[in-house]
Amino acid sequence: MDLAEAELTAALAEHWGIEPHSAEYLPVGAGSYHWSVADRRGAAWFVKVDDLGAEDAGRDDAFDRLDRSFGAALALRRDAGLDFVLAPIPTATDAAVRRLTSRYALSVFPMVTGAAGHFGAHRPEDLVEVVDVLAELHGATPMVADIASRADLVLPGRDTLEEALQDLDREWTGGPYAEPARKLLSGHAGHVQRSLADFDRRVDQVRDTAAAWVVTHGEPHPGNVMRTPAGLRLIDWGTVQIAPPERDLWMLTPALARMLGEDPVGDADDVLDRYSRATGRTVSPAGLGLYPLWWRLADIAIFVDELRRPHGTGEDIAASLTYLTGYLETSRD
Repeated sequence: MDLAEAELTAALAEHWGIEPHSAEYLPVGAGSYHWSVADRRGAAWFVKVDDLGAEDAGRDDAFDRLDRSFGAALALRRDAGLDFVLAPIPTATDAAVRRLTSRYALSVFPMVTGAAGHFGAHRPEDLVEVVDVLAELHGATPMVADIASRADLVLPGRDTLEEALQDLDREWTGGPYAEPARKLLSGHAGHVQRSLADFDRRVDQVRDTAAAWVVTHGEPHPGNVMRTPAGLRLIDWGTVQIAPPERDLWMLTPALARMLGEDPVGDADDVLDRYSRATGRTVSPAGLGLYPLWWRLADIAIFVDELRRPHGTGEDIAASLTYLTGYLETSRD
């Protein structure tokens, strides 16, 4: 990361009034960078730097999405009184996040004692607690309806994925993993194309429910659920959107385990019925089917794009081929 620690500490002092005494880099999370920062009085904060993208184009939009997401989280905690929302600490000018440089955005969170889980399916014994939190979150939609962005139901990376599907009859020369990726995608191209068509059908059904959309976290898997002495906390609010409630709820169903190639444990019907009783909302089968498909296709698009682009050797690009292989070879054709 091309960011000097001095830039970080100067911004903390200027915008949050935090005079760091020590800063320890924390190798946690993905897609962003984190530090534990303490001042001379012993107070501690969790400091997060988000990467807005390697290319200039798109950075402003990325920052706007992050600003609106974190702003919504702040409003949910401060104005709606949702204690389970681990929201950012606002700056002196009440901003939820600051642009640190053209490429990086800075936010500050309270340092909380507790432990989060790992990405994967929820344990059956945790489902009731998590669905109750989601029901309460979705009920707070009026507090953030003018802050959070609204889902557009457009699959990210679709253009590059469809371009790759049209480019399977010639060698990919971007790097050592490009040609293996082409051969892999070629063997599963029919399934991917049918999945895109299925995605479009489900989007048409879900779009008709737009009047009943709610504020959603977007990724309420165990890795974003922290258990603390004060109770459960939802973390990582960078994906907040007004969207169908199923954007959150599908992660409480066996679909997540199946997507990861694992054997589902338990039955989510009782949990989804509990959600419907608490909120008065009917859970849509089309919505529950849309979002695991969305997740899978969006990841496939990311990995295919990375593997087609110029690249060398390294753990990250090798992992992209591994993940792509996992998605495609566990798909049912």
